[in-house]
Amino acid sequence: MSHFHLETEVIRTQIERSQHQEHSSPLYLTSSYVFEDAEEMRASFSEEKERNIYSRFSNPNTSEFIERITKMEGAESGYAFATGMSAVFSTLAALLNSGDHIVSSRSVFGSTHSLFTKFFPKWNISHSYFKVNEVETIEKLITSNTKIIFAESPTNPGVDILDLEFLGKIAKKHHLILVIDNCFATPYLQNPIKFGADLVIHSATKLIDGQGRVLGGVTVGKADLIREIYLFSRNTGPALSPFNAWVLSKSLETLPVRLEKHCENALKVAQFLENNKYTQNVKYPFLKTHPQYHIAKKQMKLGGNIISFEIKGGVEAGRHFINAVNLCSRSANLGDTKTIVTHPASTTHSKLSKEDRLQVGITDGLVRISIGLEHVDDIILDLQQALKS
Repeated sequence: MSHFHLETEVIRTQIERSQHQEHSSPLYLTSSYVFEDAEEMRASFSEEKERNIYSRFSNPNTSEFIERITKMEGAESGYAFATGMSAVFSTLAALLNSGDHIVSSRSVFGSTHSLFTKFFPKWNISHSYFKVNEVETIEKLITSNTKIIFAESPTNPGVDILDLEFLGKIAKKHHLILVIDNCFATPYLQNPIKFGADLVIHSATKLIDGQGRVLGGVTVGKADLIREIYLFSRNTGPALSPFNAWVLSKSLETLPVRLEKHCENALKVAQFLENNKYTQNVKYPFLKTHPQYHIAKKQMKLGGNIISFEIKGGVEAGRHFINAVNLCSRSANLGDTKTIVTHPASTTHSKLSKEDRLQVGITDGLVRISIGLEHVDDIILDLQQALKS
């Protein structure tokens, strides 16, 4: 184990320098690689020799990005994907067979919910949901064909917290694979593997990039499971591009310092919203009024940059609020340097029925805010005038 702190480790982990002795890792924009002779080619394809063969399999830039994430998460191995959802799909598809069953938190990203309800049933893969406030029901949902427990924490968009240690113990007891989507927390704020997770997934598009530039995803965890994911992905082709990997790897160098400021701003904004007469049910992991505050303090370093709250007045009030912001951006993304506001009921989760939305706490007036790096007073002033409007 390295004697360096995490902040140092992520900056100093780098692929081997070329003959040019560059200080910053170069871009390797190549689709393929050459071999010295037929024997080296044979040995490489038979995996007797570890080396780059084709950038759908591996590339120096993706390798550096993966290594940095694995070190931050305390994982054995990893594989990088074109998007966060390709990471979710490929991870689960690689490990599940027809007839298998998933137990999942009901509070998952809309596209993950669609994967469970619309696409996996085509391959006879079923699921059962538990509510975030009813985790004690998980064991009742486990059947003889259950293979995976899946959860997000914090959840999107409700910012609920699940007890990762509890999930880890359940998974170990029943010999199941625990997969945690760690997108909102990032590997700097939370390490699910420490609490029993076997695999950790990130949409690198969000806070890992941090500037809304590129798409990417990554899964890290136990080497034997990653091997299955790699073989599946090598053949199905969801690999991360070298350019995006290079951008994301450089982004990791500033992730700790960026997140410290994101979290500082977010806590101040959450406290402002909690004391505003136009809002209710403000949720931020490090607010003492959060229902799972003590769990968040146990497993997270800081509270992240996402806040959810309800505007009194329902869906129309939510839309008017979104229209009234001036500084904040109206976008479906999150984890940007710029503060972003979203009204999930009419955008990201609009394809779900109202009943399905309410099951995960997405009311008509729910607003999700991704707090950026602007001066916090400017963020608050914009939200204040939008709420008054």
